[in-house]
Amino acid sequence: MATETAVKASESFALSAKATQAIERRDVKTILNYYRNPGDGSPPTPVYVGGNTVTNERPTAPTPVIVHDITGMESTYLLDTHGFQLIKHQSENPNFDDEEWLKTKYYRECAEVYKKATGASRVHLFGHLVRRGPTHWHSLGIGNATKKGPLHRVHIDQSYSGAELVLRKQLPSEYESILASRCRWQIINLWRPIRTIHKDPLAVGAAHTFAEKDLIQAEVIYTKQEPPLNKNQTWTILPSERHEWHYKNEQNPDEVLLIKCFDSKIEDGLARRAPHCAFVDEERRGKEWEDRESVEIRALVFYDD
Repeated sequence: MATETAVKASESFALSAKATQAIERRDVKTILNYYRNPGDGSPPTPVYVGGNTVTNERPTAPTPVIVHDITGMESTYLLDTHGFQLIKHQSENPNFDDEEWLKTKYYRECAEVYKKATGASRVHLFGHLVRRGPTHWHSLGIGNATKKGPLHRVHIDQSYSGAELVLRKQLPSEYESILASRCRWQIINLWRPIRTIHKDPLAVGAAHTFAEKDLIQAEVIYTKQEPPLNKNQTWTILPSERHEWHYKNEQNPDEVLLIKCFDSKIEDGLARRAPHCAFVDEERRGKEWEDRESVEIRALVFYDD
């Protein structure tokens, strides 16, 4: 039922052919930063978040890839087949500098977008992230989290056990009953440009091209919080020639990208997670191009079936 609803939503949200004919598809050759496995059996170095500082010293394996533009073929890519989906949605009187507006008006807007796109019966939004900083924000040292920019590391926000950890944190009184009921639930990000993206666009991986063996569980540790809920468990990704990457060229604020981070349903051919990563477009880098600005909503999504 949810898959059928998603297909219908894609058809209703799909960009018109006339709107996309004017823009030719623009594939980009670039470098993505995968995880470099030391080969000694040790787990990935944790990312540490303390106050307004993020420390990420995890080694990377820069890997050449081609990121394919989905312009004109947007309706081909669905949450359940590829792990991501582009839809049209115009936010009403947006003010992404206003936290109160974000957590009230925008959250309500996004909840309806989730339901319409997926057919979900319930949506629980649990956070947002506004990125306005430079490409090199990680290297700025103390206080760098106040200047967050694009994340140039291939990752998935939650591992399978990490998704259950999010569920436990966000819905502690329902956590056990939800897992016992075996109802379908997901974690989906809703990613929107604040202005048209030219520099540091977002690449998303086609889920079916990423094997389970390519996923390595890693941790984010929040040093100012008390254990045991002071961490997130994510996937970092090993490189492979099988991986397929996509993006929307010149994605604008009315084009919203849904990215599936987790799906409790296990079925042949069903996308359970989609890696993502910012990438450098060599033709659109440097000070003459404005830093990318985006807003990301994160939500637990539940179904009756």
